[in-house]
Amino acid sequence: MVKLREEKEHTEHKPIVRAKLPPRVYIPLSQHFGKPCTPEVKVKDVVRVGQRIASADSGLYAPIHASISGAVVAIQDYAHPALGGQKAVVIESDGKDDLNAFPLKPQAEVDRLSVEEIRKIIFEAGMVGLGGAAFPTHIKLTPPKPITHFILNGAECEPYLTTDSRMMIEKASEIVRGIQLITKILKDAEIIIAIEDNKAEAIEVIKKAISGTNFRLKILKTQYPQGGEKQLIQSVLKKEVPSGGLPFDIGVVVQNVGTAFAIYEAVYKNKPLIERVVTLTGSPLSNPGNFLARIGTPVSVLLEECGPLKEEIAKVVFGGPMMGIAQYTLEVPIIKSTSGIIFFSAKEINVREDRVCCRCGRCIDVCPARIMPAMIGMAAEKERFDIAATYDVFDCIECGLCSYICPAKRDLVHLIKYAKTRVKK
Repeated sequence: MVKLREEKEHTEHKPIVRAKLPPRVYIPLSQHFGKPCTPEVKVKDVVRVGQRIASADSGLYAPIHASISGAVVAIQDYAHPALGGQKAVVIESDGKDDLNAFPLKPQAEVDRLSVEEIRKIIFEAGMVGLGGAAFPTHIKLTPPKPITHFILNGAECEPYLTTDSRMMIEKASEIVRGIQLITKILKDAEIIIAIEDNKAEAIEVIKKAISGTNFRLKILKTQYPQGGEKQLIQSVLKKEVPSGGLPFDIGVVVQNVGTAFAIYEAVYKNKPLIERVVTLTGSPLSNPGNFLARIGTPVSVLLEECGPLKEEIAKVVFGGPMMGIAQYTLEVPIIKSTSGIIFFSAKEINVREDRVCCRCGRCIDVCPARIMPAMIGMAAEKERFDIAATYDVFDCIECGLCSYICPAKRDLVHLIKYAKTRVKK
């Protein structure tokens, strides 16, 4: 792991602001790890906020809901921040959006819910991990083995992003209730909240929120990519997830801060996952901040919250600068896994020119997955995916450290991603 320049000062003290209601939303049918959903609405249908609009009949998926009320005007191919393009349900707002449709339940009613009832609510709310992987939460909370530890991931190690930090500061009591719901499902697991030491305000607020509980707060030295769940488990528990394995193999479940809050809203309010907090930041913005945005809101609409622009935008990245994905249009929509959007000016863009690997071994030294990025990269260049497979290519978490550290400026992450698509599991 390494220490990166944080760049969080632009938004870490900016309170969460509810973004204005978009005139149209473009809701992709694939917003989760697993199979895309199938539309349950058709053009000209009128939908209400929170109504389920897409699902699947089997497999690994999470249902999708309308994030605004209005009419379905199209079901069409549209820009997607991770896939490039994907079918999306397009809804035109009728201006009658009403979030009061999700009233708070009495605590006694929530207490009476069984584990299976809680898990069903989480599934029906379309819950996925909000840290970036977007793995369906109901599956993660149905582990096939006994769980000894639950870790709430408040590391937020990517530079620029402050979504989780602000959530912990402003929504601590709701996050704690979300944790309690998770631990009711996981039964006897020890509860640990892990936060990096660059989030002093969040640490103090969480300390107060967990007073009187049996939750343990673990303050970690700030380093990247500690927010990856396998790396977090190593830092917190000194346990290693085996190659090809998952955290439950060693009795651990990890959930993101935003996911815990969304679980609280699903169970206490019957509110589906229709909005999330997104950090918008970067040098061209005169008003960067943290915004509560509806799923399906185009970046071009959200960008209006941050103006006027100080300089022209040359590059847009969804996610952090290390693991994020550059976009080709400002019309790409917010999806469930969108934690942040970074806008760069032309002077900040460093055009890389790949050179031949010099065998220095730096990428191997910094790799948190303990694989050999250089060897996978060379195999991928030669289309020798049989060789790439022998270097545990699927253990790569795509953190970007190998590309970051490479003196030859080789885009090793790109090559590894390419190898993953060609290697048979």
